[in-house]
Amino acid sequence: MRLLLRATLCCLLLNLCLLLSGGGFVQAADASKEAAVTGAAPLAVAAEPAPRAADPGGSGHRTFIANGDVKIPVVVVRGTPYQMGWHLGRLCAPEMKQFVPAAVAGFKQELQVDDATLDRTWATTAAYTDLRVQQQLVGAAEGSGLPLRLLQHVHCLPLLMPYSCSCISAWGDATEDGHLYQTRNLDWALEAGAHEFPVLIVYLPTDGEAHVTPSFTGFFGAHCGMNAAGVVLSEIGDAPAREMPYNLHAPHFTAWFRTLLYDAQSLTDALALFRQTPQTKRYHFVFGDGLHDKRAVKIRVAAPLGAEPQIDVWSDAAADDELAPHTLSDLVYHDEGRGAFPTLEAERGKINGPSLVALANQIPIKGGNVMNVVFDATAMRLWVSYAGGDKEAYQRPYVTLDLTKLDADADGRPDWPSPRVAVK
Repeated sequence: MRLLLRATLCCLLLNLCLLLSGGGFVQAADASKEAAVTGAAPLAVAAEPAPRAADPGGSGHRTFIANGDVKIPVVVVRGTPYQMGWHLGRLCAPEMKQFVPAAVAGFKQELQVDDATLDRTWATTAAYTDLRVQQQLVGAAEGSGLPLRLLQHVHCLPLLMPYSCSCISAWGDATEDGHLYQTRNLDWALEAGAHEFPVLIVYLPTDGEAHVTPSFTGFFGAHCGMNAAGVVLSEIGDAPAREMPYNLHAPHFTAWFRTLLYDAQSLTDALALFRQTPQTKRYHFVFGDGLHDKRAVKIRVAAPLGAEPQIDVWSDAAADDELAPHTLSDLVYHDEGRGAFPTLEAERGKINGPSLVALANQIPIKGGNVMNVVFDATAMRLWVSYAGGDKEAYQRPYVTLDLTKLDADADGRPDWPSPRVAVK
């Protein structure tokens, strides 16, 4: 895989540089890192990167999509991970400075953790986290003027928290046009206020697949997303608070979702990359592919730890699916028992984006419905709603983004790459 080759090359170059500087330094560095991760010695906080005023290259543009009074920012960034992070920081600095410090302070108080705990959490998970995500955080810190340590803290907070969601994927004969449609309801803590800082981030990396992630300003992991190869990812958290602390010797799913969005060119690729990734806790995932494999699967990580983690992968209408016999061909879903099946059964063959918007609005966890999105992973469109004011996501209008028509830099050409597979 490209990711493995890139990671191997980076490690070889790093080891060569360290060897040229002397073997004693390598041993000392390894010992220091091990002590920091295990808590055997105080963790030395890395020096903050110096603010960079000069444009590092790449590009970034900000626009918005709207439905009536509802407006959602769309930020399109192009370049290396560092460059894309820098432009995101530059374009979202006011919102980041308003949201990120307050969110970190609030969750520290709620979770009863301090900066040293978050430093150790980041130091542990960072060892397993895609370097491209880490490089993007450095760029975002320099572009926005926020401390890198603060951005690291906000990105490791999800490792310490429980949450629940729901997902549906339908394709082929289950949909009105054969397209693959996939949902993701994010049911989380409205008290965090993240929904007041919505942003759709469109990444156009120098190396890797273009991808879009519905997110929040200052958070660059992907709790869901879709790439230009038609791969679409959704998640449902299964582990309640009583199972904390979760496994930190793994990347959080929001980090490795970015890896899959960068590197997977099909559902087959996504599953191969997933199987190489250690898990932090119990989850369900739905992976879809609207252009190549043209199907989806549901994944259950029932026991993430141990010599043989228990992981189930179900295709459509699988006899051993945990929801059987309430399953359908050309469709997989996980709704945590919220009653999606009767509607799916009645509408099979007629499912489309608006019908899944209506269904997503029927099955949220009321009191915590932060965001809902429906992706069309064949035609490269999405419908999204964020909570706002005193309304939850299911109570607010959805805004539509057609990636094939997005032209944030106003050069007369779509920003999103042309599909490599003909779309019917």
